[in-house]
Amino acid sequence: MPEPTMTAIAIRGGTGDAAALHPVQRPRPVPADGEVLIRVRAAGVNRPDIAQRGGTYPPPPGAPDTLGLEVSGEIVRGAGRWQEGDRVCALLGGGGYAEYAVADARHVLPIPDGLDWAHAAALPETVFTVYANVFEHGALQPGEWLLVHGATSGIGVAAIQMAKAAGAHVLASSRGADKAARTRALGADVSVDTSTMEFGAIAKEHSGIDVALDMVGAPTFDATLDALNPKGRIVYIATLGGPVLQVPVMKIMQKQAVLTGSTLRPRSADEKARLAVAVERIVWPWIADGRVNAIIDRRFPLAEAAAAHAYLESGEHFGKVVLEVA
Repeated sequence: MPEPTMTAIAIRGGTGDAAALHPVQRPRPVPADGEVLIRVRAAGVNRPDIAQRGGTYPPPPGAPDTLGLEVSGEIVRGAGRWQEGDRVCALLGGGGYAEYAVADARHVLPIPDGLDWAHAAALPETVFTVYANVFEHGALQPGEWLLVHGATSGIGVAAIQMAKAAGAHVLASSRGADKAARTRALGADVSVDTSTMEFGAIAKEHSGIDVALDMVGAPTFDATLDALNPKGRIVYIATLGGPVLQVPVMKIMQKQAVLTGSTLRPRSADEKARLAVAVERIVWPWIADGRVNAIIDRRFPLAEAAAAHAYLESGEHFGKVVLEVA
């Protein structure tokens, strides 16, 4: 009997620009012990996918070499608490841009009531990242101020909503009056259009910043540190504007400031399982009662992954870009 195959998205030549993405036929993955097989209905598109495509973010050992860190779909072969037919979303080490994907059963969560496939696929990578970095590394507390750089990204719109659900205040930083207005409508207490305003000065007018979630890096560091309150925390999850900081150590000491950050994908399977438990316990009720929503900007068919990447790279999106699998 021939081996079952599926359509997946590969990178022509191993690395390249968005046009290097193209559909191929691959063997259907076979789950190992403790893994589930998912019939993928939708897959989230994320900045780490673009970095991997460009050769700067290789998959961890044992992960598929194809892209895709989050999916939604139906369980085809179960494990743990999951049975055939369950509607789930899952955090992956890779391989989500495909008709089928395998996932550690502990990294799988039930789809919240009322969410379609696309909105469910927009949750895992984003929500895990925000929870780990804002609430664990950043230790955001009710009543504190969170500064979100890149506030119109998928991470940004989730961070705004999750911080508000937890009782914090949010200053959202983005470029363009329209984007600033949309982050305000989403719940940000203060929205700064950085093309016309200085976020640091405005932050200091509003009691300063206790936690900053930064995916920009070097260009925002000085003003962010200046606006940081004593014992404040700056948390890095990307360095889209530059990875090297010139750190004034004396100011760090004077403010008792913390510079930290993390990536999600290289974490151990056990650590991701721990995060899954926390996310289901804390964040899933926020989704159920409407305080946190998956915000989708645009959907693309799986075969148009190249167009989805090009659109994400344009920076025009507000929220998530998702691939839909027929």
